Amino acid sequence: MKRLMTTTLALGLAAGAAQAQDEVTLQLKWVTQAQFAGYYVALENGYYEEEGLDVTINPGGPDIAPPQVLAGGGADVIVEWMPAALAARERGLPLVNIAQPFARSGMMLTCWADSGIEGPEDFRGNTLGVWFFGNEYPFLSWMSQLGIPTEGGEDGVEVLQQGFNVDPLLQRQADCISTMTYNEYGQVLDAGVSEDDLITFQYEDQGVATLEDGLYVSEENLDDPAFVDRMARFVRASMRGWDWAEENPEEAAMIVLDYDESGAQTEAHQIRMMGEIAQLTEGSDGRLDEAAYQRTVDTLLAGGSDPVITQEPEGAFTHAVTDAALNN
Repeated sequence: MKRLMTTTLALGLAAGAAQAQDEVTLQLKWVTQAQFAGYYVALENGYYEEEGLDVTINPGGPDIAPPQVLAGGGADVIVEWMPAALAARERGLPLVNIAQPFARSGMMLTCWADSGIEGPEDFRGNTLGVWFFGNEYPFLSWMSQLGIPTEGGEDGVEVLQQGFNVDPLLQRQADCISTMTYNEYGQVLDAGVSEDDLITFQYEDQGVATLEDGLYVSEENLDDPAFVDRMARFVRASMRGWDWAEENPEEAAMIVLDYDESGAQTEAHQIRMMGEIAQLTEGSDGRLDEAAYQRTVDTLLAGGSDPVITQEPEGAFTHAVTDAALNN
């Protein structure tokens, strides 16, 4: 009887501990892939559990807009690019950046070398593939700064609304397409195209890079100390996951594959992606670099007659969460 009571008590305590875990739902910007390895590593390695968190990671997709998921109550925190987040904030959806795992941009235009394009000034008169659904903002800002219209014509560029694939380049529907260093560029090479046949323009090198994968929450939730504490624990565990992924890229890629329910990802592609992603997160402790933030804002404001945002944002980021996460 004593043993039964002890066992019952132990089970009760275990159940109580499980119930005490705080739930967090993370909405990703895209499908399950090494772009989000740090979060899957933190989940798999028990870092979230150690912080008293029960984390659910929801993959994204072409029809999923993370800001709208957040606004609808479908997530506590989302992964989003800063241009889209700031544009949403100006339109009345008060997103706030609480952490910035990605320190650098991986975005670039990849062009056929035989297109005659040798520099950005040669974009005029060509067809450029561009992602939309919020991903077009950095491109439109860049073209505006160059003084290149995006409505076509000899002096402008023809913008092809690009799907999330590389077909427009391979099929010669576009002279250039949008690619990420860690994803679509590799897909072009995998299709048998030689690097010698391509010329690339990285947004970082062009001075128009904007911050990409950051963590965003609804501003109103930051008035709740319990929510801030929950996010601090989430960020702390997530950055542990990113540090581990950087140091163990192949193992991290395998963890991502284990969570890929679609079965669409391949081992070779995810390992290569993780290697590239590690270069973007390297040196980041999660705290937003205000200089990089201001560069992003300035790039988006410098949009001529059609800027991505029309005024300097206020309250678009906070260090409260990362301060609590890093100082514990």
